[in-house]
Amino acid sequence: MLHQCYFLVVPHMPVRNFAPPSKHARILLVDDNAHGLSARRTVLEELGHRIGTASSGVEALEQFAHHKFDLVVTDYKMPRMDGLELISRLRKQAPELPIILISGYVDSLGLSEGRTGADVVIQKSANEVSHLVRSVARLLRRKPGKKPAASEVSAVKTKRKTV
Repeated sequence: MLHQCYFLVVPHMPVRNFAPPSKHARILLVDDNAHGLSARRTVLEELGHRIGTASSGVEALEQFAHHKFDLVVTDYKMPRMDGLELISRLRKQAPELPIILISGYVDSLGLSEGRTGADVVIQKSANEVSHLVRSVARLLRRKPGKKPAASEVSAVKTKRKTV
């Protein structure tokens, strides 16, 4: 007796490896825009992170003084204290703290990791969420490294004042 067999041949398709971060972290999100803050919070909480929020640089420093955070994500443009000043102050307290700066002015102000003191600088765009998720995962897995010199951070502040 003859049996017929049918095989379904599926071509090998590469699968993107979106491995979860090596640990669930306590992350401080800083933004004066409530909608941006809420959107980022939702995404990061879905990944299992514990999120603290602050609507200003001053509030962020107060929270940082009372709680331990594994990573900070800050907006650039905020009233009273912008993201660069916040990064500078955080670096004095915790030089190895991973920090992500998010801005709609990355290109126009020449914001970069080397000039801002941030570990990652992300342009606000349609791809912001995917860049944020990948950057958070990468920074939480990394070993502490060297931060930019204070003179490099002050150079971008000088440029910003002249724009």
